[in-house]
Amino acid sequence: MISLIFCLAVPLAVPVAPNYAEHVAPILIKHCVVCHRPEEVAPFSLLTYEDARKRANFIVQITQEGRMPPWKPEPDYNQFHDARVMSDDEKGVLAKWAKIGAPSGDLAKAPKPPAFESNWQLGKPDLILEMPAEFTVPAGGNDVYRCFVLPTGLKEDRTVAAIEFEPGNARVVHHALVFLDQRGLARKLDAKDAEPGFATFGGPGFLPTGGLGGWAPGSTPRRLPEGLGRMLAKGSDVVVQMHYHPSGKTEKDKSKLGIYFTPKPAENIVGLLPMLSRDIRITAGEKRYNRHVEFTVPETVRVVAMTPHMHLLGKEMKVRAITPEGREIPLVWVKDWNFNWQDTYMCKEQVEVPAGSKFVMDAWYDNSADNPLNPSTPPKEAVWGEQTTNEMCLCFISIIGKNPKSIAEVRMAALRQMVTPAMLLRILSGN
Repeated sequence: MISLIFCLAVPLAVPVAPNYAEHVAPILIKHCVVCHRPEEVAPFSLLTYEDARKRANFIVQITQEGRMPPWKPEPDYNQFHDARVMSDDEKGVLAKWAKIGAPSGDLAKAPKPPAFESNWQLGKPDLILEMPAEFTVPAGGNDVYRCFVLPTGLKEDRTVAAIEFEPGNARVVHHALVFLDQRGLARKLDAKDAEPGFATFGGPGFLPTGGLGGWAPGSTPRRLPEGLGRMLAKGSDVVVQMHYHPSGKTEKDKSKLGIYFTPKPAENIVGLLPMLSRDIRITAGEKRYNRHVEFTVPETVRVVAMTPHMHLLGKEMKVRAITPEGREIPLVWVKDWNFNWQDTYMCKEQVEVPAGSKFVMDAWYDNSADNPLNPSTPPKEAVWGEQTTNEMCLCFISIIGKNPKSIAEVRMAALRQMVTPAMLLRILSGN
């Protein structure tokens, strides 16, 4: 990971004749090289002038189209940590540089690439959990989504201030999401699968009792503010949902998760609130199918983070809160959903949602032949499920309530408003 904070002077206006050394290299270091370097998940390196020169036009194309850097939330809707957003001026520098022939400039003036460390950035963790066995990632084919159960072995409840993920093989680890299971549901799924872990398609495969966040290349581990913590109950399991991207050759991975406890029990617990609609039924050929979900919170809560989730038919998701007075509180809005770039988005500032407010989620799907990601050719009806051809409408919201008991009450009140009693029983039983 990165051992320094990038404070490079990136120009605020497009120079007349930008060159690599003074203008382009700082932009690539700021936005790109955390992934685009040797032995990482990106398909090519951008650490040197020659790396960038021979891909100058391609860099312009994917940055102008907004495909890179990969950041899906609308930047003006809510503010998140580690936002991978390139400014219009920065894109303009790249475009002009490529247009005039990608000149090098004086390479002696180019900033040195950052040093990348494999050591724990937050210091030695209080608890290190490792995948129980190596997992083999195939050389090619589709991306692989798999969950691994990591028993904590805790004899007492602890509160977590931070996590730090250490990929075992950065060439294939695309991202990871970390969930909690107090009911042994993930162990049952694991026992049914002959390989290490169990197969899922993006989701954890069960309704988690909590979450610890996630990791993607470029994300920075950070401790929660003093007094806050995520509950890690005694005897619970950590479930890491891994997204692997084949590298072109068979690879093995055995990643680790470092957990940092709070010095004393946290005064305020960060809990997990699922927003979901399980009654999805998307007719074949429908281009703009919508699911609308809302529920009212009985007490004031503060939002810390969000993890939106849909499958391959998903196109857009918007989550917000509406106060009793009608004021909209922006939470997260992904207008151009990409299943391969889902993440947990940590709010820069906690967002207070007053008692009596409605959490509102709208999700849109495209089940037509015009959707290049449609897993069915020709399109077929899609319903809720874990398979590639199924769909989901889900957003995990990390919240702070009055106390742990109240978070559980808010969670149950929300589920009762979103699903039928029969469906609630199925969810709580792990089906």
